[in-house]
Amino acid sequence: MAGRAGKPATTALPLLMQAFRNRASGHFKQPLPSLRRAFSLYDQINVLSGVPEDQIRIEGCTDTGFIANGVEYEGSLICVSNLILSWRPKQFSEVTPDSLSIFQLLRPVPEILVLGCGKRTELVDPSIRNFLRSNGIKLEAVDSWHAASTFNFLNEEGRMVAAAFLPSEVSS
Repeated sequence: MAGRAGKPATTALPLLMQAFRNRASGHFKQPLPSLRRAFSLYDQINVLSGVPEDQIRIEGCTDTGFIANGVEYEGSLICVSNLILSWRPKQFSEVTPDSLSIFQLLRPVPEILVLGCGKRTELVDPSIRNFLRSNGIKLEAVDSWHAASTFNFLNEEGRMVAAAFLPSEVSS
């Protein structure tokens, strides 16, 4: 009897392993993760209803832009509240206090700006940090993929968050 019970397991195991491999191969094509949804049953249920119309969700990053709420955008973006704006800088060296001056006008003031630096995290010039701090805004600067995920997480929490994203193909 033990021989019969063992034989189906040995034939089923390779099939099971193949199924896991097939599922794992599509991992990089999935949307950016939401950590909040991993921890809350309410959010897991809320996934069925989708993102509210007035809330931005960055769903992916391409070499030349971003996918937000099902629409592909080319170039650099600023996201704040329920607005997506084209942003002038084409490379990280063009990010200056002047390029971020829109944040002086926003009311209510975002508590944090998530800066997507492109393909990798860059060291932010102290003048940019000082400019944002003088306007009451904290800065989180990371690569654009992680910036999109962080923006989504904070936005889903209902925090006053803004983001400025450079596409992955940009240089410093």
